[in-house]
Amino acid sequence: MIRSNAIYSALYEVRTKVAYAALYCFFLTAILITVGGNLVVIISICHFKQLRTPTNLLVLSLAVADLFLGLFSMPLIMVRSVETCWYFGSTVCIMYSFVDVVLCTVSLFHLVFIAIDRYHAVCDPMRYPSKITVSTVWMFIAIGWVIPILYSSGLLYFRGNSDGIEVYNLCPGDCMILLNALWGLLDTIFTFCLPFSIMISLYSKIFIVARQHARAMHRVVHQKLTGERKRNAENKKKDNKATKTLGIVVSVFILCWSPYCFNNLFTSVSDVSSSPLVVEIFGWLAYFNSAFNPIIYGLFYPWFRKALKLILTFKILQSQMYEGSFYRANHDDTMLELLDLTYL
Repeated sequence: MIRSNAIYSALYEVRTKVAYAALYCFFLTAILITVGGNLVVIISICHFKQLRTPTNLLVLSLAVADLFLGLFSMPLIMVRSVETCWYFGSTVCIMYSFVDVVLCTVSLFHLVFIAIDRYHAVCDPMRYPSKITVSTVWMFIAIGWVIPILYSSGLLYFRGNSDGIEVYNLCPGDCMILLNALWGLLDTIFTFCLPFSIMISLYSKIFIVARQHARAMHRVVHQKLTGERKRNAENKKKDNKATKTLGIVVSVFILCWSPYCFNNLFTSVSDVSSSPLVVEIFGWLAYFNSAFNPIIYGLFYPWFRKALKLILTFKILQSQMYEGSFYRANHDDTMLELLDLTYL
């Protein structure tokens, strides 16, 4: 995932065996969390029919992209970061570069679509079911994969228009996508500034409306509500909680990616190039976002914790589980109790 207006590699360092072991353990832990956590998300949404909501389909597609990052991109870049050189050859480098740009851009697009989904759910709840249908979400998902594939293909085909790139500290066989100042600027605008501006704008509006909803619910909390009004209030509360959690996902994404993108923007418009260590740190911080998402789901989504428990205890393999509902065994494990499945 290294895109730069200068060719460089981390200078070769003689590390102790302890340092090598510590680095590999650290990166492997991040990879295991990324793969394991996103697998839980994928299995949960695919297996339990109650979880197949339009919003969760976007979460599912995002988890697929994060899973592939953990399975393909992160192991390769882990070896490069620890060994300070690329040892996998030019063919694997091309494959890695293509897949990595695709998956990172897919994640960004999906977060934009999630922001659009939450905007309609909170700001236009009456028309939300008719606007954000399953068909609409599948169209979002298709766009969220096709455009990144086309963009990555163009970026590699034109090789980032690498004229004018400064070369230094080049490690033989290194692997990175080279961007000159113009392409670096365009890449940062397309993959950072524009999408993040959309997300911030939408979530700002969502935050304002959510606060208005909270005040309205607070005013009527002691009033006697009819059945329909009570259901509407509960639905608004549920949507606000979902929006809060997904807003945290977007915020973490911005925090993880901002240093990397701003560094690329800075090096694109100036004659100053960042040090190899800075690029490595910022690049891995962006990768860690794929591991943070399942952690956020575990902290805020009861369905994620329930599904994780069922998977770890292998109860998901029981025949009752194929009905697509969450169950909980009682103390003697002789009876199963149906759990109410809510989005939050």
